[in-house]
Amino acid sequence: MTNSITPLDSAKHAHLKVTPTTYEHVAEQHLLPISIYEFAYAAIDSPVVFVKNSETGEYQSVIMLGLKPGQNLKQKDGKWLGLYIPNVLKNYPLGLILSAEQQDKVWVGIREESAHVSTDEGNALFEGGEETAFLRLRKESIIKNFEQEQMSKAIIAFLAQKELFSPQSLTVDIKGEKRGINGIYFIDEAKLNQLSSDEFLDIKQRGLLAPIYSHLNSLHQINRLAKEEIELSV
Repeated sequence: MTNSITPLDSAKHAHLKVTPTTYEHVAEQHLLPISIYEFAYAAIDSPVVFVKNSETGEYQSVIMLGLKPGQNLKQKDGKWLGLYIPNVLKNYPLGLILSAEQQDKVWVGIREESAHVSTDEGNALFEGGEETAFLRLRKESIIKNFEQEQMSKAIIAFLAQKELFSPQSLTVDIKGEKRGINGIYFIDEAKLNQLSSDEFLDIKQRGLLAPIYSHLNSLHQINRLAKEEIELSV
């Protein structure tokens, strides 16, 4: 998803159409950002972990799609093989543009160079200078996802304040190859259980226990990824 994005314009983009999404553009991405509101869905078949920005110290939740950089086991030849498609992919090639000056100012944009942008086939974005129903639905979805991402960011910062994250180094066996996985973080269940009664109750009342346990349960899916890599290599 490296194509530059341009704000949508009813005049400039009057004749553009968007074709159904395929997933070649993330074929080499082994991690994708997801919000805390996606944990229960993503955990069905993928690990949900956290990474830390070395410059800001902020944590971000991500879905693991592969066991090494450049590997996405959930897509093949543009088709999605996983049971859950992350929100960040659902509206491609449309997306959000944030204002550098005004944090509350956003625009919906389009990646004009994407293979999914056409003038001949697909869903029209504008008709008679007005937004189509297709575009309106996509914009609503994009804005909703953005709002969830912002709330997720605040929640993760709250969990970080409670010092619940622990760095992890894992080793998986791929047909006899011992592969190390570093740079990821889990919520430490022992630290969670060591919180005071008031702190634990606060987390519960905020509705955070369900996504926390979805994250913890999803860690078993690391073995699934190893199995999927072996199967795809046959």
